[in-house]
Amino acid sequence: MANTAKNTYQPDYAVTPGEVLGHELELRNMSRTELAKRTGLSEKHIIAILKGKGTVIITPETALKLERALGMPVEYWLNLEALYQETRARLTEEVQLEKDLGWLKRIPVNAMAKMGWLQKHKDKRQQLEEVLRFFGIASVEQWDNIWSKVAVAYRQHNKHEIFPEAVSAWLRQGELEAANIACQPYNKPAFRQALDAIRALTAETDPAHFVPALQQRCAQAGVAVVFIPWLPKTGVSGATRWVNSDKAIIQLSLRYKTNDHLWFTFFHEAGHILLHGKKELFIESANGMDGEKEEQANSFAEQELLPKKAFTNFATQAPFSKAAICQFAQEVGIDPGIVVGQLQHKKLLPLTHCNDLKVRYQWSHK
Repeated sequence: MANTAKNTYQPDYAVTPGEVLGHELELRNMSRTELAKRTGLSEKHIIAILKGKGTVIITPETALKLERALGMPVEYWLNLEALYQETRARLTEEVQLEKDLGWLKRIPVNAMAKMGWLQKHKDKRQQLEEVLRFFGIASVEQWDNIWSKVAVAYRQHNKHEIFPEAVSAWLRQGELEAANIACQPYNKPAFRQALDAIRALTAETDPAHFVPALQQRCAQAGVAVVFIPWLPKTGVSGATRWVNSDKAIIQLSLRYKTNDHLWFTFFHEAGHILLHGKKELFIESANGMDGEKEEQANSFAEQELLPKKAFTNFATQAPFSKAAICQFAQEVGIDPGIVVGQLQHKKLLPLTHCNDLKVRYQWSHK
């Protein structure tokens, strides 16, 4: 077959060194028994080469013996063997890629290409190879080894079909971007202290101001914070995992596009880091399950954003006016939209009320 991308010819069959050796023996009217005597190789070994058995290859020692017996240089035999092994491996790989094309359908390639995560190809096999390079794996089998056993915990309601392959692509992009964030070794007291300072950033409405400050404070405590747009078939709002014992990742998708969800998700993920093990992965996704650790992270986020005693006292003042919400938010040093979000979550305020107090965000490239 012709590979137009590289403008080189690549055969769709593999010629074994044994086929060439058999042809040379025919030209010389030489039997395999005579060749065995001339080379010192066993006749059984000669037969194995002629039949092209994969376990028997032409080594430099064998090539030297063939050179002396047949007058054909060592390099010829070694190049022939190398070409055969290369072609054989490529053809085997192409067969496997063909089988794996069904898996490719579960990867949101169009969305990933639009965001510049990978290159879009018309040829499906080239696209599969591109996706495998993105994941840093040799085959789909390795994807199964790395991603399929991920421990997933969910916080939101079941509204959408979730593809684990798409979720892993979102996680992988976060992993790649987090690698570019230089962090100090993780320090739990320092991270806890950083969260107190970060809470004040919730009153900021411009991401250009609060995002760099958030990332810097967390990095100084050993936590890389990355903002990765969510992908179709994921429904993901946030995730927490550890690169190693000295570096954690908080990954946010801005899926709900409002400041109350953004900050609650951040502190929820921060709760996982402080409260739970370093070998666990937590994903807050639309197709989720409740669990004890998720509830603990929820409670941590609620307490960090709105001190329980102050919020409980305020909650008794229903019905809530916008003016009252704004005044309370100012008293506790937080944006009014976050107060609205918590009131709605606690079913103390209808979901249709006071949403204009929330700050909405949009990815700049969308």
